[in-house]
Amino acid sequence: MRQPNEIMIGTCSWTDKALVGSGWYPPERRDPEGRLRHYAERFPVVEVDATYYGLPSTRNSLLWAERTPPGFRFDVKAFSLLTGHPTRTAALPADLRGHDSSDPELLGEVWKRFSGGLEPLRQAGRLGTVLFQFPPWFAPGAHAEAILHRTRQRAAHWPMAVEFRHPDWWRCDQAARTTALLTDLHATAVAVDTAQSLPTSVPPVAPVTSAELAVVRFHGRNPAWGTGSKEERFRHTYAEGELKEWLPRLDSLADRAARVHVLFNNCCADAAVRAAETMRHLIPDGRDTP
Repeated sequence: MRQPNEIMIGTCSWTDKALVGSGWYPPERRDPEGRLRHYAERFPVVEVDATYYGLPSTRNSLLWAERTPPGFRFDVKAFSLLTGHPTRTAALPADLRGHDSSDPELLGEVWKRFSGGLEPLRQAGRLGTVLFQFPPWFAPGAHAEAILHRTRQRAAHWPMAVEFRHPDWWRCDQAARTTALLTDLHATAVAVDTAQSLPTSVPPVAPVTSAELAVVRFHGRNPAWGTGSKEERFRHTYAEGELKEWLPRLDSLADRAARVHVLFNNCCADAAVRAAETMRHLIPDGRDTP
């Protein structure tokens, strides 16, 4: 069993097409089972981003739990409809596609199915957190805070992490209120690393709002962040010096939260796994164990 105050390092997908095509997986382990087992032998945590694009299934959750060792954790990204993102009709189960996306009954049914699909992960002790990543237009204010409270009520029995894409949540005049709000909601504040030269850049602050978990997501520092294609937005190879900038912050997070998840989202070829490997070598002995 993992000890408290560990920094667990991984990536924001193990199935990304660019990673699969990069040659990081051995030829004999490129089937779905082989890829996950290979990944889980090297890292203790991974983010599931497929659940943003479609609802999770109990079958997949059972397989993921079966194919990973005790102590391994999955951070699961919330389905797009649950965070106010545009959601394709085709992403919904066939029997729900006739409903208007703003229909409260639809939202309730989606929450029910999303939760049910993840239950095997929770039962197996593999669920790290459910990540609610809100869109760039989700700005601070009374309306947004009401949505966060409703989201927490819906996710009352789940670990919850919140990532804001609107930078005002973490700017000086708002940061204390944001920290207090997430603490009150018993939700983990997600810290991010991105390019800092853009009007939409989220400051690299690392507050602790949950004693159980802190999360940091490294998106890369490409100046096309938020504008170009997926490859343009996330194309970045982290230099060792860029990763070292975060070591004092990670150490501080680990002193205040029982577990820290550090996830790399610079998903072009094998850049994310290589950055994760480098970061693991930089972390003090005993903080991260594959």
